[in-house]
Amino acid sequence: MRVAGVRRPLLGYLRPVSTTTRLVHAAPAKVWEVLADGWLYPLWVVGATRMRDVDDSWPAVGSRLHHSVGTWPLVIDDKTEVGECQPEHLLKLRAHAWPAGRADVTLRLQPVGTETEVVMEEHAASGPGALVPTLVQDPLLHWRNTEALRRLAYLVEQR
Repeated sequence: MRVAGVRRPLLGYLRPVSTTTRLVHAAPAKVWEVLADGWLYPLWVVGATRMRDVDDSWPAVGSRLHHSVGTWPLVIDDKTEVGECQPEHLLKLRAHAWPAGRADVTLRLQPVGTETEVVMEEHAASGPGALVPTLVQDPLLHWRNTEALRRLAYLVEQR
């Protein structure tokens, strides 16, 4: 089903970013409640293992989540920063994961009746990860982001 205002990605290696979509059985306001609670980040973001701090202004532009990634004993402390925020519609993040680099992640919320289509776009923006061809990045990011959106849906739908 095509939703007005949602641009569909190009096919295969022509995509500039990895795009993953999921229909969440809740209104955009309910999805936003989870996204706007930075302390829930490691519950739905694959790879994030714990929160160390959340800026009081989260998810305002420039605010940060201070999180850790990896599995003990190989845990790295890092951060994610908001680049753009339109409550209940759009959240653009700059996720840092040293030494891999930085990923730009966009979450778009589109109402579909009483439900929400969540579109997650991600690409490696800097560091060694950005050197990996899109053809290789896309399947890995899509697999990880499918699980992230599944977790996000569970959090939203079970609240």
